[in-house]
Amino acid sequence: MTLADVAEAAGVSAQTVSRVIREPDTVGDEVRARVEEAIAATGYVRNLTASNLASNRSLTVAALLPNLNASVFAETVHAFAAELATDGYQIFVGTTDYRPEHEEELVASFLGRRPDGVLMIGTSHTERTRALLRGVPVVETWGWTGDPIDLLVGFSHADATAALVRHLAARGRRRITFAGRQLPGDSRAAERLAGYSAAVSDLGASPRVVDAGDRPATMDTGVAMLDAVLDRYPDTDAIVFASDVYAAGALLACVRRGLDVPGRLAIAGFGDFEMSRHLVPSLTTVAVPNTEIGALAARLLRERMAGREVTTPARDVGFEIVIRESS
Repeated sequence: MTLADVAEAAGVSAQTVSRVIREPDTVGDEVRARVEEAIAATGYVRNLTASNLASNRSLTVAALLPNLNASVFAETVHAFAAELATDGYQIFVGTTDYRPEHEEELVASFLGRRPDGVLMIGTSHTERTRALLRGVPVVETWGWTGDPIDLLVGFSHADATAALVRHLAARGRRRITFAGRQLPGDSRAAERLAGYSAAVSDLGASPRVVDAGDRPATMDTGVAMLDAVLDRYPDTDAIVFASDVYAAGALLACVRRGLDVPGRLAIAGFGDFEMSRHLVPSLTTVAVPNTEIGALAARLLRERMAGREVTTPARDVGFEIVIRESS
């Protein structure tokens, strides 16, 4: 169906149909209602390609995530999309699987579709990715860097993990082990490990680390890492897990085995997932404002896409150590 078909069905000119679609407030109520009924009856779909060429806007934004399994990322993108939906923007999503070279491929592919802006989870990218995005409105999230591509909404993973270690130390823990998965393209995991290492070194202790390797990010992996910690560092009195998912699996295993938490072993996670406050004992963790990150990223990107100046392009949303029963 074409614009002319809609115009014939509504008994108006094609120019009037176009005005109803583009500027509905400029058309009278009765005529606008007839045109809208004709659009519904004919099944007409607006040719966005032609409109985009005319306006130099696509009303789309690309979002690049490491994966879709982490609810924290999903919450961020949901808030991001909801904020931009009021302006008519649609979001298309790609997952990098923590592979920088795949992120390059996605960026190149997405830019070929001419999005008006790009949302990225993370701040570590290849030089080619950064070069591809030069001049494109971009907002990086879920990290912190002194050299953002454009806009930045995030926090320091290193500072957050170091604060968690200091909390455990204040509770008398001195033999603290870090357990997580260190993938080559996961800069956030590397930053959490760095924060832990710096904090325990400040306490005069040596870092103790258990790496999950290529195991999946599941509760079962948390149990496996608990076993590895107790086998390799049997005198450990606290474990900092890189994710609440791992920590929850380990905590439940301790309960089943009769291992006293936090008496014998304190356990802490990262992310403040919903399940964390419902566990028994409830889980001490790092809370991050996932929704705020998405909404604020959308507001900053909206300004950039409109060609307006953003006076504070880098926003640190901070974090909170949520102290519960497991520590």
